[in-house]
Amino acid sequence: MATNAAPIIIIRKKKRGHGEAHHGGAWKVAYADFVTAMMAFFLMLWLLNSTTQEQRSGISSYFAPASVARTASGAGGVLGGLTITLEGPQAGRGAPLGVPEPMPREDSESAEQDHQDRIDAGPSDFPTEYPDDSGKTNDPAGAKGKPGEQHLKALLRKREDETFEIARKAIKRVLATLPGLRKLADHLIIESTEEGLRIQIIDREKKSMFARGSSMPYQHTRQLLEVIAHVVAKLPNKIIIAGHTDAIPYARGASYSNWELSTDRAHASRRALSRFGVRKERFARIIGKAATEPLITADPRNARNRRISITLVRQTRPPPKVAPRNPVKKAAAPPPVVKGAKLNRVIGPANTPGR
Repeated sequence: MATNAAPIIIIRKKKRGHGEAHHGGAWKVAYADFVTAMMAFFLMLWLLNSTTQEQRSGISSYFAPASVARTASGAGGVLGGLTITLEGPQAGRGAPLGVPEPMPREDSESAEQDHQDRIDAGPSDFPTEYPDDSGKTNDPAGAKGKPGEQHLKALLRKREDETFEIARKAIKRVLATLPGLRKLADHLIIESTEEGLRIQIIDREKKSMFARGSSMPYQHTRQLLEVIAHVVAKLPNKIIIAGHTDAIPYARGASYSNWELSTDRAHASRRALSRFGVRKERFARIIGKAATEPLITADPRNARNRRISITLVRQTRPPPKVAPRNPVKKAAAPPPVVKGAKLNRVIGPANTPGR
């Protein structure tokens, strides 16, 4: 007998993981792409708002397909190493594209540093003509030598003197700043001479720069040479180092004398300067003078005669003076020969052999 009973339906619920409830992580990738696109869009709007038409043309030409760079230098970035404005981004609407100017220095040595930067550029940057207040150039056509040559030499000499003065003040300032080197200022003599800037490290009665009778410098001597090297290394001048001793001789019969001692101390100073950054090709001469050029001429055995002289040779030295030559006197012309006159015999007859 048939029955009308309804079929039994069994529902099984499957538990899904937490990640499947959010339909996977693909939406995160899409959202990241959307944020990146919006950032690029707003960056483009910022560039359009803060640049001029000429700047926008330059940026557009950068993204032009395949072009060969005209120069091998530059940052190679979107703005070619430049900034949007002189003082930073969005400092002013429509600000010109340029290189940011350096911030002014707070210390008093800014003028000296700027002048040193100009000196390092070399003498080729100096013009040959220099207009004065009247608008005329100081380059007379009747001057001796090439036009403006004397004026240029005088300017270069003045610039070199200013550079030497800056170097002298720099060494003195470092010695005054470091507590351990303040007492060594008395052992240093810096003067500008016709040959160049001369830096002399001298001994005192109670303190020497080298061990007695030796070329081994003390620790404070090496510190002093390090200070000098840091300043001298920035200048292009050639260097001459001379060693000097006092007049106290070695014992009789010694194979070592003041000549060898002064030379060895000069070489020890050269090695120290080279170790502290002075290039080897800067050294022109290393010489020992023993006691031939005492600093205290009245007392040749004075301790201050023992010294090391470091000279920065001038690049604009005047030419050496040449003594004028005596004019050669012309020989007197022989008297005219009168036709028919008898000439006096100058050379007698040759002696016969045996006389």
